[in-house]
Amino acid sequence: MSEGSPHGRSPSEGTPGVAGDTPEAPARKPRTRMAPKERRRQLVGIGLRKLVERPIHELSIDEVAQEAGISRGLLFHHFPNKTAFHDEVVAAAGRRVMRNTAPDEGLAPEPALEQFVRRYLAQIARRRDFYLALVFGRGAVALGGERVESLRTAIAQRTLGILGLDESALPVAHAWAAYAEDRALQWSGRPAGERARTEDEEVTHCVRALGALLGLEQSGPAD
Repeated sequence: MSEGSPHGRSPSEGTPGVAGDTPEAPARKPRTRMAPKERRRQLVGIGLRKLVERPIHELSIDEVAQEAGISRGLLFHHFPNKTAFHDEVVAAAGRRVMRNTAPDEGLAPEPALEQFVRRYLAQIARRRDFYLALVFGRGAVALGGERVESLRTAIAQRTLGILGLDESALPVAHAWAAYAEDRALQWSGRPAGERARTEDEEVTHCVRALGALLGLEQSGPAD
């Protein structure tokens, strides 16, 4: 311990609260060297965590770089511009939704569809703010509209795959995906005790809605 310093500091280090001290700026995390792919994964992962708190257009490049312990310039070494980084975060968010809602392999079509709908409902209920920031955050269309639209298309295509339907049914499945999304957001937006339907009832409703839409499509135009 340094002489004359009860806290073990040398005089040059200063003592908090003593006039003349200059407050230190928040320190950036120590930089750790990473392979380019690993660094990109780290940066996108930070972006995903922050997407829970704010819409994509408010995702700060400086905050992400600081948390990663790198400079803003180095972040742009991995992504050509802010829009490209935001777009990659949106794409990764979509992949996460699809991964978390995939039905178990080997199930027959009907139970697989029910499990998919149940997991999709649970995903939105569990991460509702994240989903809202991803799909409906102001600027989402400008920054990641194609990616967001591709999420709904991916849901529709998975539905076709589960049921063994061909691409001609894609428009119906896509419309159903938007309907199921809206139902899930409305259902999850109410406190559990105030929901008009139970989870089982909501899943059953969405599954039946898909069957009804497909039946209308197969029946052809009205006379």
